[in-house]
Amino acid sequence: MTRPGHYLHSSHWGTFLARYRDGRLEVAPFPEDPNPNRLIENLTDALRHPARVAAPMVRRGWLENGPGPDSRRGGDKFVELTWDEALDLLAKELERIRQSHGPQAIFGGSYGWSSAGRFHHAQSQVHRFLNTTLGGYVKSVNTYSAGASSVILPHVMADGDLVSRRGITWNKIVAHTDLLLAFGGISPKNYQVSSGGISHHTERDDMRKAAERGCRFVLFSPQRNELPPESGFEWVPTNPASDTAAMLAMAYTLVRENLHDADFIARYCDGWEVFRQYLLGESDGVPKSPEWAQPLTGISAAKLGELARSAVGKRVAVVASHSLQRSVYGEQPIWMAAVLAALLGQHGLPGGGFAYALGSIAHYGRRIAVAPPGSLPQGANGVRDFIPVARIADMLLKPGQTYPYNGEDRRYPHIKLAYWAGGNPFHHHQDLKRLSRAFQQLDTFVVHETAWTATARHADFVLPATMSLERNDIGGSATEPLIIAMRAVAPAHGQARNDFDIFADLARRISDDAWEAFTEKRSERQWLELVYEQSRSKLEAMGEPAPAFDEFWEAGYVRTPATPDTGGVMAAFREDPEGHPLGTPSGKIQLSCEKIASFGYADCPGHPAWLPPTFGPDERHPLWLIANQPADKLHSQLDFGAFSQSKKRKGRAVFTMHPHAAAQRGIREGDCVRVFNDVGACLAVASLSADMLEHVTQLSTGAWYNPVVDDQGRHFCAHGNPNVLTRDVGTSSLAQGCAGQLSAVQVERYDGDLPPITCFDPPPGT
Repeated sequence: MTRPGHYLHSSHWGTFLARYRDGRLEVAPFPEDPNPNRLIENLTDALRHPARVAAPMVRRGWLENGPGPDSRRGGDKFVELTWDEALDLLAKELERIRQSHGPQAIFGGSYGWSSAGRFHHAQSQVHRFLNTTLGGYVKSVNTYSAGASSVILPHVMADGDLVSRRGITWNKIVAHTDLLLAFGGISPKNYQVSSGGISHHTERDDMRKAAERGCRFVLFSPQRNELPPESGFEWVPTNPASDTAAMLAMAYTLVRENLHDADFIARYCDGWEVFRQYLLGESDGVPKSPEWAQPLTGISAAKLGELARSAVGKRVAVVASHSLQRSVYGEQPIWMAAVLAALLGQHGLPGGGFAYALGSIAHYGRRIAVAPPGSLPQGANGVRDFIPVARIADMLLKPGQTYPYNGEDRRYPHIKLAYWAGGNPFHHHQDLKRLSRAFQQLDTFVVHETAWTATARHADFVLPATMSLERNDIGGSATEPLIIAMRAVAPAHGQARNDFDIFADLARRISDDAWEAFTEKRSERQWLELVYEQSRSKLEAMGEPAPAFDEFWEAGYVRTPATPDTGGVMAAFREDPEGHPLGTPSGKIQLSCEKIASFGYADCPGHPAWLPPTFGPDERHPLWLIANQPADKLHSQLDFGAFSQSKKRKGRAVFTMHPHAAAQRGIREGDCVRVFNDVGACLAVASLSADMLEHVTQLSTGAWYNPVVDDQGRHFCAHGNPNVLTRDVGTSSLAQGCAGQLSAVQVERYDGDLPPITCFDPPPGT
C-alpha cells in the first residue's frame, strides 16, 4: 500500500503517496489505482513556489483610507503585517459591519473544491465561522457546474444528486446497457476528478468492458475527443447549443412512427399531451422533425432517424453532460434528455434511463459508501437571503435590484463585506473585467489563500493558508471506498496557518463566547476524531472492521463497503410509482410542467423546447468558442505546478482550432493568436486539430487571469483565460445558472511583442 517514508494522501484528482525530504516533495500514484491521474505532478514544486502567500497582507489603500469602494482593488500594493496586527484590524472591521449593517451585509463566499479533507474544508470553515460568531451571512446556492440542472431537475424528475450520484451506475452499464447516447460526451479529463477524493479511477476500463460486451457508444459533440477510445465510440459531429434540437428530432421520429413506449408514458409520466402537441407542431406549426433539426444540428435527417430507430427495444442510457447546461437555455437539453429516455421507456431499468452528467466527475455512476466520513458542522445561518452562485457580480453591481429566480421575484442584497476561503471566482465567473469592477464596490474583501490568485489580488486582507500537505485531515466522500488519514507531510510555508486556527484566533478577538461557539473547545485532533467516529461507529454497527482512531491514523486508511446497487429512486419509482412517487408536482416524470408554465418565463416555457440561441457566430465573430474544463489541472488550482506548466506553450494556454479555419487567417501551428469579441480579448498559442467542426474553437478555462494593456491601448489577458470573453448572463429566469461554456469569437495572429506572464509573481509591495 505504501512506500517507506511515504504517507498516503488524498486530493480531488486522486489518492497518492507523498514524501517530503531535503526541501523537496516526492509523489507517486496510489498502487491500487488502475488509471492514476497525472495531476498529482502539479504538487511537486507547489509547496515552496514563489506564488505562495507567505505572510498576512493588507492592501495599502485599505490601510490608508479605511473600508469603502476602491477602484485600486486588483492593482494596489500590499503591506505585510503580523498575524496579531492583521487579526486585530479584521476583528474590528467585522464588528463594525455587524453593528452598522448586520450579518445580511456579509457575503460568505468560497467554493467546495479547495481540499479533499473533510475537516479543513474551507467552505465549511468560513460558513461555520460566520454562523457561530456573526449571526450568519448571505449565501450562494447551486454551482457553476450544474446551475441550470440543479433547478430544473427537481421540477421534472428528481433532485439532481439522486439522478447523477445515486442513479445509473457503471456496474449496470457494463452488464446491461446496449446503447449509450452521450450528448456532450463523457470526457476522460472530467471523470479523473472527484470532490472529496478518489482512489480508483475505473471509468475507462468500465467503458472498455461495456463495449466488448456489445454496448454501442454514440457521441454527440462538436469535438471528437469527448469519449475515450476504449469505448469504440461513434462520433456524430454536432453544432454547439443544438443538442435539444437533436433530441427533439429523435423524439419526433419515435412518436410519428409509433415507436414510443405509450404504456410507460401513461403510467409514469405527466403532461404528455402538451408536449406531444409541441413535438408534432400542432401548437406552434413547426413539427420537430429530423428535416427541421438538420440545419440546426448539422446532423443529417437520415442519421437522426436512424439513431432514434436503433434505440427501440434496446437498453438505452441517455447521458447529458454538465457542459450542455452551462449555456443560455441550459435547462432545455437536460429536461429533453429525461423526456427522450421516458419515450423509450427506460427510466428505472438496470443500465437504462437518464444518467445526468455521467462521467462529468468521478462521483457519478459509482456505488454509495455505507460509512463515509463526517464533516464539520456549519451551524445555523440567521440570514435567509441567498443568490444563485453565478450572479455574484450582479449582486455587487446592482444592490436592491430585483431579478427572477425559480418562480420568485428576488432582490439583490447590499453587501458590504465578502469573506472568501478556498475558492477563486476569477476562474469560475464570466466577464472578468466586470467581476473586477464588482469587487471594487465592497467596503472590505477578505481572502484566505495559499497563493496569489487574481481573487487574492483584489482582496483587502490576504491571510496565508496552508495546503493540504501541510496539515492533518481526513479524506473521503460518499462514493469513495477508502477513508484516508491525510497526515501532514511538510511544514507550513512561511507563516501560513490552517483555516481553523485562523478563525479560532479571530473568534477569540470577537468574544470568548464566539471562540467557544466556533471551536466547541475542541482541538484539531479532537475534531478529526469526531469526523472519523461518524464512520467508525457505522462500520462497527454493521460488523465491519472499525479500527480506533489511533490505529486508523497509523495505518493510513480504512475501507468502507458500498451499499447495494439497487437502481436508486428511479428503480423504486418504476417498481411502485404510487408507493415511491417522485418529488415532482404530479409525483411522476413531467413531460410538461404546469408549475413551470405558471412562472411565465419566455426563456424557460412549460415543456422542453428549442429556443434559438440569443447569440452565436456572425460576420464579426464567426467562430464558436468552447470554454471547457482543463485537462492539466483542477479548475485553476496549481496552475503554476509542473504538470500544468508542461502543457502550456510559450507560457500561455493552448487554443485549438480547425486547420481550415486557421489557414483562412494565416495562422500556423504554434503561432500566438489574439482571440477577441465585444466582451474582451486574450492571447493564446494555436494548436491545429481536424477532430472538431471547422467553425468551432476551444480554449480551456484555468489559466490565471493576467490583464495587460499593449502599446495600442488594447486590454487583454496575456495568459489565455477564456472568461475574459464569456458573457455574464444567466441560463434563464428559472435557474440563473452559469452560461460560460459557449461564446462567439474572432481570431487573428498576434505579431507583437509577447507580454510577460506575471500572474504567478507576488503583487508589487509584497
